[in-house]
Amino acid sequence: MDFNQFKEKINHKFNINLNGYKERQLKRRIESLMQYQGFSDYASYFSALENDPERWAQFMDKVTINVSEFFRNPDIFKTLEGKIIPYLIEQYGSLKIWSAACSNGAEPYSTAMLLKELSGGKHTIHATDMDDKILALAKQGRYPANIIKNVSDHRKRNYFEEINGNYQLKNSAKDLVSFRKHDLLTGRYEGGYHLIVCRNVTIYFTREAQMELYSKFNKSLAPGGMLFIGATENIINYQELGFEKYLPWFYRKAK
Repeated sequence: MDFNQFKEKINHKFNINLNGYKERQLKRRIESLMQYQGFSDYASYFSALENDPERWAQFMDKVTINVSEFFRNPDIFKTLEGKIIPYLIEQYGSLKIWSAACSNGAEPYSTAMLLKELSGGKHTIHATDMDDKILALAKQGRYPANIIKNVSDHRKRNYFEEINGNYQLKNSAKDLVSFRKHDLLTGRYEGGYHLIVCRNVTIYFTREAQMELYSKFNKSLAPGGMLFIGATENIINYQELGFEKYLPWFYRKAK
């Protein structure tokens, strides 16, 4: 079994489409994990993934790069707080937000804190990821100190309870966020969102997959809604995809 056959079998068995990922990076990550676990060929490794839920969880961790923290790139979150969310609330009132590929929940929960502080209105945040294990951790909402290093002391007091060196998020922020499983490459895209947060994810995808995702995000946004991307990302042909560049890292759906 070669690498392409391995990807096809993963797609058929688990409904996970790996063809959208940059092949060199993906292959390096998978083969590194295979070597660490003592597998020398794709056939035996695939068999192990079929029969061992723990190995499958480790595989998903490696593929999806579950790295996130609260208020990642604080200056950009200042823009979200000071300009984007106030603008959207003024335009729409109650907001419907999607945190796509939400990883450990740090980004949707960061957004929830801002909404709590900026508006007393009723808002909804949908947070999705393809990894069941990371979704379970996100729902739990307990984090080590390094994940909340960008959280101000004021917000730590308001939104967290320290328990044995870890920080448990209080329900006041958790209650705004609902989690579900979703694969960006194969899943159905809901519509009517006023803000979509998808940061530091598409850098792992091929250019073709990136363009397909951005096009789907555009269709999922309400007219005038915003797409919030990562600090290392850039949408070069945003106009072709139906966006206007509103501010750095924020693209507005053309009305």
